[in-house]
Amino acid sequence: MKKTKRIIYLFVIIFSLAVNPLLSQPMNNYKIHLVSETSIFSSADFEACHSSTIVEISPDTLMAAWFAGSHEGANDVGIWISNYTNKTWSAPKEIVKGYDSLGNQLPCWNPVLFKTNDNKLVLFYKVGPNPREWWGCAVQSIDNGISWSKSIKLPEGFLGPIKNKPLQLTNGKIFCPSSVETTDGEWSTHLEICDNNLSTWEKIKIQKDDSVGVIQPTIIKHNNGKFQMLCRSKQNVIYETWSKNDGFTWSELKPSKLPNPNSGIDAVSLHNGKFILVYNPLLSGNDWWNGRNVLNAAVSDDGQNWINIYQLENEMDGEFSYPAVIQASDNSIHITYTNKRKTIKHVVLKLD
Repeated sequence: MKKTKRIIYLFVIIFSLAVNPLLSQPMNNYKIHLVSETSIFSSADFEACHSSTIVEISPDTLMAAWFAGSHEGANDVGIWISNYTNKTWSAPKEIVKGYDSLGNQLPCWNPVLFKTNDNKLVLFYKVGPNPREWWGCAVQSIDNGISWSKSIKLPEGFLGPIKNKPLQLTNGKIFCPSSVETTDGEWSTHLEICDNNLSTWEKIKIQKDDSVGVIQPTIIKHNNGKFQMLCRSKQNVIYETWSKNDGFTWSELKPSKLPNPNSGIDAVSLHNGKFILVYNPLLSGNDWWNGRNVLNAAVSDDGQNWINIYQLENEMDGEFSYPAVIQASDNSIHITYTNKRKTIKHVVLKLD
């Protein structure tokens, strides 16, 4: 049976390569340089890790975070961080554990690092037995992560950025791309808007077809003032939605031209006006990890037509997933992602 499933999945991969025009294009349309490729840690005091996030604290200094413990969903799973200084990652350090109102330890999920325009460092994360029953939390730092505030629970009904980094407008509003997974299996995406102090919150719903399941959006801003969100889905394709009026309303979610094997993605607007997206360019298979064995970076001028420019991973088996991508002040592109649930990989690229 296992051999039959493997043959079927190999056919799915071959079919994906055949039907997806992006994958048939060479990855040399742009001059891209690999600056470095390393693991954030080689050993640590946990068995498994997942869902990384990265932020630039200051020029030449970065911070990454992820959740880790004995396994995903275990009560001992907390949020760990590491600092990148002088091109070296510090030893991982756990800074957050999850508890319910009775003091019982529960797993932490999906950290998201973000630096506000008033230089406050915020770590959003979730706590709960599973993604259908979790709640949003946050800790803050005014000294670039040397010390952290006491954890706060976000207002009822708000989860904060669910996987990918927020986007702050010039008026101070923070756009948090978010989503909900319900106990009856429904997945839906929405936008949460807050201020620097995380004191005021507003939710913007996004329309979709009832048969479509979408979560974990990433948000980018276009030079013409439009905003775009790209979402993970159950439908083997990345879905997208657009706003022309500063996020007050959004178009109905529609499929993009990009495949998605029900796996996390992330994108960022580059300083030159282009966009970079990191994603798994395959279709899903019989098992949840199928399709996560290849990880690509793609570039676009308009957010709709994407060209693969760099292949981060390509193996027959294994999981390379849940990427996070930022562009630093020196224009270098930093990507972190899960490497087989054993470590977090860090890749630095330069794009001419």
